[in-house]
Amino acid sequence: MKTIGMLGGMSWESTASYYKAINEGVRQRLGGLHSAKICLYSVDFEDVERLQSAGDWGAAADLLADAAAAVQAGGADFFMICTNTMHKVAPEIEKRLSIPLLHIADATAEALVSNGVTRVGLLGTRFTMEEDFYRGRLQEKYGLEVMIPDADAREDVHTTIYSELCLGQVKESSRLRFLEVIQSLKNRGAEAVILGCTEIASLVRQSDTSVPLYDTTGIHAARAVAYAIDG
Repeated sequence: MKTIGMLGGMSWESTASYYKAINEGVRQRLGGLHSAKICLYSVDFEDVERLQSAGDWGAAADLLADAAAAVQAGGADFFMICTNTMHKVAPEIEKRLSIPLLHIADATAEALVSNGVTRVGLLGTRFTMEEDFYRGRLQEKYGLEVMIPDADAREDVHTTIYSELCLGQVKESSRLRFLEVIQSLKNRGAEAVILGCTEIASLVRQSDTSVPLYDTTGIHAARAVAYAIDG
């Protein structure tokens, strides 16, 4: 079994979900007392968020590249960035490492394509929804049509992520607002919606809506288990 390198702490709440899902996945596959071989570097999210807000993505890339190098030195055979937003600097991080990156957008897109989805809504931070590093990869590499909420809804989603979900706060009013945004994407023609921030699954679950939801945390974790065991 390969050793999984995890860049976590963005936020630690979602990283805890990753850790649980990966270990449960390994136990389900291998049985007995098996658990995942993991090398985890958990960053201080306050530092990362401050660089995001300042638009200093170069410094953010350096911070995560240093963390990734430590994970590689710790024996990881491949690595994953346990957040959607910071895949914005994935190319800069990959340049510093010799082990492969398991990209969250690739894992998500492959799940969508395998299920025949061609038109999908995307929720996440403002960076993930509005910039090209994520949407562009889905569109150009996988031929998906990606839809995002209107400006007011994008602001509500972004603010909820940072002011509530990253602090471990789950509010019913926010759940209802997210469900409203999800339904609006469905009404515009989305066949499914990507929960493109690793904290959103703590707020909205598939049982809350008839719209198919693609939880990037669960998808990414499952792909890591498969890659660690099967290669």
